[in-house]
Amino acid sequence: MNRRVFPFLSYLKYWLVKEDQYAIQSPFVFEIYNGLLGHVQQSKDKDLDIEEIRKTLLASKEICEIEDYGAGSKKLKKSSRKISSVTRYSTSPRKYSQLYQFFCAKTPAMQVYELGTCVGLNTRYLAKVTKGTLFTFEGASALWKKSQEFPKPQNVHYILGNLKDALPYVLEKNHQVDFALLDANHTYQATIDYFELLLPKIKKSSIIAIADIHWSKEMNQAWEKIKSHPEVIISLDFYECGILFFDKSLTKSNYTLHF
Repeated sequence: MNRRVFPFLSYLKYWLVKEDQYAIQSPFVFEIYNGLLGHVQQSKDKDLDIEEIRKTLLASKEICEIEDYGAGSKKLKKSSRKISSVTRYSTSPRKYSQLYQFFCAKTPAMQVYELGTCVGLNTRYLAKVTKGTLFTFEGASALWKKSQEFPKPQNVHYILGNLKDALPYVLEKNHQVDFALLDANHTYQATIDYFELLLPKIKKSSIIAIADIHWSKEMNQAWEKIKSHPEVIISLDFYECGILFFDKSLTKSNYTLHF
């Protein structure tokens, strides 16, 4: 199916089945969902320093050579890309950056992983709630450098390299994953591989976020497989991303939620 047609059809399906807080039967999910909505509402005047960085990047005329190790971009076909275009088309909208920040803060947040730094906007949102260390991975050297041009958060390790090599190396040296954001590669097999690499380090209190779960048929298939994994207890589908919980004291369920 055409890569432009599939997201439209998947969004139509999402729109038809999505629920609001009044339809949620799980007390746990009800509390989490309302907490998320409250966080976004209360954060209107917060983290404006990051949004100033976004504005600067959107106005940039710089052109960089971008190595692409994954499924590529629907909007940007050439390896020479404007930083403004990368920021516009390949970064999360502010409310999703706030969503990732909210769920990260719901974990102990001592060891946080971001797979796909891009220009570093989500990195900075996550860094503000990370209590220990945030490991962020980027395969494109130009983006890795760009993400560090502005004052860097002190609790972030910026790692350059192909994830299939870099992620196992870092995971081997660390004993847990509290929160992880998978926002790299965007192919079925890579997404499954990253999830399976993280899984042995997951705890009861851990949360994994997967970006662009309906970006393509491949990503949709990866999401469907992952959310049905026996270790995944609750999945939340916000269309642009999915959130996974692993607490076995909860009832296994899947929710599609308006956001």
